[in-house]
Amino acid sequence: MGTSATNVDADESAITDILARFVTYHPDRIDLSLDRMLRLLSDLGNPHDRLPPVIHIAGTNGKGSTTAFLDAALTAAGLCVSAYTSPHLMRFAERYKIAGEIIADTDLRALFEEIDTLNAGKPITEFEITTAAAFLAMARTPADIVILETGLGGRFDATNVIVKPAASVITPVGYDHMAFLGDTLGEIAGEKAAIQKPEVPSIVGPQADAADAVIASFAAEIGAPLYRAGREWQLAPTADGGGRYTRGETHLDLPRPGLAGRHQLDNAALAAACLDICAFPAVTPEAIRTGIAGARWPGRMQRLTSGPLVELLPAGSEIWLDAAHNPMGGLALADALDELQAQDPRPQHLVFAMLDDKDIVGFLAPFPPRIIGATAVPIDDEPRAMSVHTMITAAESAGVMAQSARSVADALVQISQCQAPVRVLITGSHLLVGATLRANK
Repeated sequence: MGTSATNVDADESAITDILARFVTYHPDRIDLSLDRMLRLLSDLGNPHDRLPPVIHIAGTNGKGSTTAFLDAALTAAGLCVSAYTSPHLMRFAERYKIAGEIIADTDLRALFEEIDTLNAGKPITEFEITTAAAFLAMARTPADIVILETGLGGRFDATNVIVKPAASVITPVGYDHMAFLGDTLGEIAGEKAAIQKPEVPSIVGPQADAADAVIASFAAEIGAPLYRAGREWQLAPTADGGGRYTRGETHLDLPRPGLAGRHQLDNAALAAACLDICAFPAVTPEAIRTGIAGARWPGRMQRLTSGPLVELLPAGSEIWLDAAHNPMGGLALADALDELQAQDPRPQHLVFAMLDDKDIVGFLAPFPPRIIGATAVPIDDEPRAMSVHTMITAAESAGVMAQSARSVADALVQISQCQAPVRVLITGSHLLVGATLRANK
C-alpha cells in the first residue's frame, strides 16, 4: 500500500517538531566535545561499533561531492552503500542514505522518537542526536560500505567515534566556521586532521602549504599512512575534461565528472585515490570510471532545465544552483562560470543569500569580472540569515554592485527585463538552494 501525501506531510511536520525539541537539550547549537555523544552511543548499545567498513571524510569544501563520487563508484561495482551527509536541501531525511536508499520520513520519525525516549532529556546537541540516529540505522540495516561525512571540524565532531575506519579522507581545507575551528588555516587544518587514525590510510586532496604541513605532521605523529594529492598520488587534467590519476605504477584514466566545474575533477580524483588505496573487492577501474561519469549531487552546480522559475527567464537562458558559502567555494564557482562562459558566452548574473556567520566579502570577491549584475534576496524564516541591506553593503566592499529582490522569483523577473538569454547562478547557502528547489516544484 502506498503512503498518502497526508501521511508524508504529517511525518515531515513531526520530524520538524522533534528536531526543535532536540535543540532545547543543549543551550549551544554547537559545542565541540565527544563526551555527550559517547554517552548516548553507549546507551544505544554502541551501534557505531557494528558498522561495515567506514570511509570517514572531513574538509572544508568538496565533502559532499567526494561522497557522491565514492557512492556512485561503489554502487557501480555492485556494492551496497550507506552514507551520512549534511546539511540537507529540502528534507532532513536526505542526510540518511541507508543501504542504497534515502530513509523514509516515517522510519526517520520512529528512529528519532526511539532515541529521544532513551535519551530522556539529557544534555545533547541536535547534531549529536541526529548523528546517533544515523549510526543506529546503519547498524540495523546491512550494507557493504559506510561513507561518513563530518559536520564541522573533525577532532570533536560527532562522527569522529569510529576507532578504525577503512580510510580517512580530507578534502581541501579553507576558511570557514572560524569561531569554532580557529582563525588560521593551520588551526582549522588541525581540527580536520584529527580524524586520522593509526595504521589507517589517510587520503588527502589538494591543500595550501599551511594545511598540508599540519595534516602531514598529525599523520606522522599517530602513524597514519599518508597519500597526498601532488605527492604520493597525482592528477593530470586532460583535454576532454577528465584526467589521468597516477600512484606509483598505477594509472587510471578518469572521464569528465558527472558534476560540473573544474574543481569536481579534483574531488573525483580524490575519490579514485581512496578506492585505489583501499582496494575494496569488486571495485574495478571501470566501476570507478562509471561512478565518476554518472555521479549526481543536488545543489552542486546543478542546472534547472524546467519548472516555473525557469519559465520566468527569456528562452534559452540557464539557471544554475550551487550551495557554496565560503571564499574557497566562491573561487571554485568563479572558475565554473569561466568554463561555461568559454563554451557559450552570455550575460551572467548572481542571485545570492548568506548566513550571518559567513565571509560574504571573501565569497563574492572573485565574481565582479564575471557578472553583469547581482541580486541579494532574503532567506525567509531563518534567524541566522544575513539581512539584505547588510549583504548589499558587503557586496559593494567586494566590488559587486547588487540590487535587492523579495525572492528568487522576483530576482529572476528583474533579470528577465534584458529580454536576451542569460546565465543565472543562485548561490551562497544550502538554505537558499533548498528554497529555490521548492519554489521550482
